Amino acid sequence: MEYENKMLLIEMVEKGVALVTLNNPPINIVTLPMSKEMADTFAKLEIDSAVKVVVLTGAGVKGFCAGSDLRELAGIRNVVVDVKLRQENTSFNSIELLTKPTIAAIEGVVCGGGAEMAMCCDIRIISDKSRVGFPEIKLGVIPGSGGIWRLPRIVGYPKAVELMLLRELISAPEAKEIGFANHMVPAGTVVQAAVAMAKKIAEKPIRSLRMIKAAARTLQDKSLEECVAANFSYCEAVFGANDAGEGIAAFLEKRPAAFDDK
Repeated sequence: MEYENKMLLIEMVEKGVALVTLNNPPINIVTLPMSKEMADTFAKLEIDSAVKVVVLTGAGVKGFCAGSDLRELAGIRNVVVDVKLRQENTSFNSIELLTKPTIAAIEGVVCGGGAEMAMCCDIRIISDKSRVGFPEIKLGVIPGSGGIWRLPRIVGYPKAVELMLLRELISAPEAKEIGFANHMVPAGTVVQAAVAMAKKIAEKPIRSLRMIKAAARTLQDKSLEECVAANFSYCEAVFGANDAGEGIAAFLEKRPAAFDDK
């Protein structure tokens, strides 16, 4: 199958293994064009019979993905769900809903929307130099593309809430310790390790791969659709408030935010 992409690069690296690279260096922030291309790409990967496993990574070594493009958010806070988050959620969900196993190969920083994207993958392999975080509260908002419900499912409720409330970046060893990452490997070897794992998985029968993933994903308390709907209502409440305007402006202007707490 042909993939004519700009923001995502597709390469068959082993039999049955597709490597998808976020191509917006140096830190691969998520833009609307990237979101739209991602949804289209994963729709094609779903029906591509040559692909049994997908490895997702980011171009360069500075960041797997450092979140959403705040320049896009600055002027659309009151319509953020319809203009940006609905498309972003659709794109990230296309990773989770892919019936084939996915592995995130994480070099450098992964935070905000990047961490939300990585959590859509079934397995995460992280560099020992990487850092992980959820800085949205610093902007006066909340994780808007799945972090609110995916992080507690992965690391447990107490640790998830702590990470989202404090917005501090944690080290790769801690990310592995709490279960955010399955494996930690030396910097510069993440893609190699992920592809090696993907190759082993791709040797297994496709029907069993699909059934294991489907059962493990769907046998949860809440459906993906229910979580997305609730998440949008929370996002509309915070993005339309004064704190979000101040938080985003302060970030773009490189100054401390002065929240009004009203």
